[in-house]
Amino acid sequence: MTTMEYHNPVLLKETVDGLNIKPDGVYVDVTFGGGGHSKEILSRLGENGRLFAFDQDEDALENIIDDSRFTLINENFRYVKRFLRLHGVKQVDGVLADFGVSSHQFDVAERGFSTRFEANLDMRMNQKSKLSAFHVVNEYEEEQLRQVFAQYGELRPAPAMARLIIAHRQNELIKTSEQLKTVLRKFLPLRHENKVLAQIYQAIRIEVNQEIEVLKEFLLQMPELLVESGRLSFISYHSLEDRLVKRFIRNGLFEGEPERDVFGNFEVPLKKVNGLIVPSEEEIKINNRARSAKLRIAEKL
Repeated sequence: MTTMEYHNPVLLKETVDGLNIKPDGVYVDVTFGGGGHSKEILSRLGENGRLFAFDQDEDALENIIDDSRFTLINENFRYVKRFLRLHGVKQVDGVLADFGVSSHQFDVAERGFSTRFEANLDMRMNQKSKLSAFHVVNEYEEEQLRQVFAQYGELRPAPAMARLIIAHRQNELIKTSEQLKTVLRKFLPLRHENKVLAQIYQAIRIEVNQEIEVLKEFLLQMPELLVESGRLSFISYHSLEDRLVKRFIRNGLFEGEPERDVFGNFEVPLKKVNGLIVPSEEEIKINNRARSAKLRIAEKL
């Protein structure tokens, strides 16, 4: 495997620009993948700068960068603070994250992430994880399935989908993507089949990888991890992620409103930098994966 299998990183210049890199700073790329963002960060660091990268997918280890300033940590970024401390790092100057599934994971059929391929139900970003798409589809109770489809796929027929899966698996386990497609065929109108399938896959994938819980745990570590004026540069691909990032930057919370003083003011650990950044039409033409990307940048107060 080579980095050639990973596509160009989305919003490369804009995301790294957002970190406002200091040559001797310490930075973290928590979604290493093919190493595109990491290479760009390293190109802007001086000889005393340092870059730590995280990726729980063992495939990403094939792309390790041979640079004394660089360290790749094969762990989930929900543990970012813990593993940085093991390397003697308590605070950093910037953190970059490109959430969601890498192009490589989508393109390797047997990983089961893509609606384009016939594959066993898997969808694990960490191949050592016990929970897979097979377990979600074949072992979850009806109410659990309904919640997964409704909450993470924003699918209106979630209750009916869950009932149909439960009824089918009483006679036969659903082992492959094609079988799942067949079971849910009545919910896949010809004109919108790919869109609905993508929502179904997204829902199962988020559950398998605990993506929302992971993102919340990760964001809560940011105020303590960043130095004063340190930067966050985060790319999201669906509204669930983007909403959490936006609310956390604005309020320091995921839900509700922060406590205000008698004058109506409230303190938050971060402030947004610029507005929402989205890819240009030019970039979307070159890299279709970029079409739903949303970049938000924040600074530690």
